[in-house]
Amino acid sequence: MVGVLARISLILVALLVGGCGLNAEDVGKGQDPAGSRDVTDTKEEKAVKTQPAESSEPGAKASEPEAAESESTASESESESDKPPEYTPPRFTERQVERDEMVKTQMRDVKDEKVLEAMKNVPRHRFMPENIRGSAYADRPLPIGHGQTISQPYIVAYMTEALKLKPEHKVLEIGTGSGYQAAILSELTGKVYSIEIVKPLAESAEKRLKELGYTTMETIHADGYHGWKKHAPFDAVIVTCAATHVPPPLIEQLKDGGRMVIPVGGRFSFQELLVIEKKDGKVKSKSVMGVVFVPLTRWKNGKDGH
Repeated sequence: MVGVLARISLILVALLVGGCGLNAEDVGKGQDPAGSRDVTDTKEEKAVKTQPAESSEPGAKASEPEAAESESTASESESESDKPPEYTPPRFTERQVERDEMVKTQMRDVKDEKVLEAMKNVPRHRFMPENIRGSAYADRPLPIGHGQTISQPYIVAYMTEALKLKPEHKVLEIGTGSGYQAAILSELTGKVYSIEIVKPLAESAEKRLKELGYTTMETIHADGYHGWKKHAPFDAVIVTCAATHVPPPLIEQLKDGGRMVIPVGGRFSFQELLVIEKKDGKVKSKSVMGVVFVPLTRWKNGKDGH
């Protein structure tokens, strides 16, 4: 009887050990099967806790992947905010036929389609006194008062094309005049900075440009010889009056890889239009044609006004 009871006891022990999921070799080694199972379960719980379930409660904390995605989105938004605002230049239908004809018959060797489109889009007649608007699309320069002129359409287009502007470029204009050249430039880039030394022209041009809807450019009343340090360097510089020499400040403010177009010569002597390129700190210039421009005016005291 005792022997039978002993065998039954051994069978019960074997059954209990097998239910713990231990191999025969693990029996009697002092390991805690339940403890081993708990350690494994605890690791699984920790892994789950690092990625908590989504909560529908307001203000619930985002999971780490969500938080990382939010930070990335915020960073992209900040990067987007650093970019200049998208700009659509204003459009005008009045006297469109005349502008189309001007581009068709006067542009000669100007081939850049974007420049030609700009010439079609900007209402040249709105940038001159009313008493001469009838001649706005003629193939010649016209007076705008204070001894200044609005350049011949072809010259405006040629100088603009020579700059090789891209939408992201920043351009400086010396000699705002009526604002016509600045408006043409703004068709190609929203970052236009223009300087005018004649105060009445500077004021009227600023007002005119805003009224017409050219809102992304900045104008200032100052001596253009000194450029505009605040906004330098520039990808392009265009000078719409003849200097006796190329102003050193304009070269300094021209970005490496940038281009400048400037007429150089005296009031009563030969003037030539120069296209200047700055690369690796070196300046290279090329004379492209003879021209006639009003002279670059300077303030007598030499101040730059900005």
